[in-house]
Amino acid sequence: MAAQNFLIHRLVHLASAIRRFVVDRRGSATIEVALTTLFMAYSVMNVADISIYAYTRMQVQNAAQMGAQAAYEACDSDDLPATSECAGLSAAVLRGIQSTALGSRVTLKAGSPSEGWYCINSSNALQYMSAYNSKPADCSGAGMASLQPGDYIRVETQYTYSPVFPSNTTVGSLLNTAMSASALVRLE
Repeated sequence: MAAQNFLIHRLVHLASAIRRFVVDRRGSATIEVALTTLFMAYSVMNVADISIYAYTRMQVQNAAQMGAQAAYEACDSDDLPATSECAGLSAAVLRGIQSTALGSRVTLKAGSPSEGWYCINSSNALQYMSAYNSKPADCSGAGMASLQPGDYIRVETQYTYSPVFPSNTTVGSLLNTAMSASALVRLE
């Protein structure tokens, strides 16, 4: 009986403590601020990670464009085909792609730079026609027989992105880490 009374007394005391805890509002503002701060910090981390990812994608594209521009500046019309006749092509393209904020972490894809004949098609987009060694007579293959093909050099870059925050912390870890871009510039 004494053990039963003791158990009942303890349960009543526990129920009273739970009731006081539920009714007591002291510290609730602290808990609300802590939860809100955690939510805001997580949101800011996601925005930062996605923003840096977008900036990096733009820099990879910029690197490809800088490499194509460097090819254009390094090789004049006497050095065509540029991929075989322009001695400073590879060095100029490499300097161009590494002149961005990514520096030497951005690289050329295998087989880049490449050269070929391109035409504008009926959708007003560039269309690859053939390799440099077999120039088409006109752009009829692109549906624009009245136009002549142009000699273009294509620069392709690649970069591996590393999320700012550790894996599975933010949405940035779900984004594609292999980035690549390409740019074309007309040489002739």
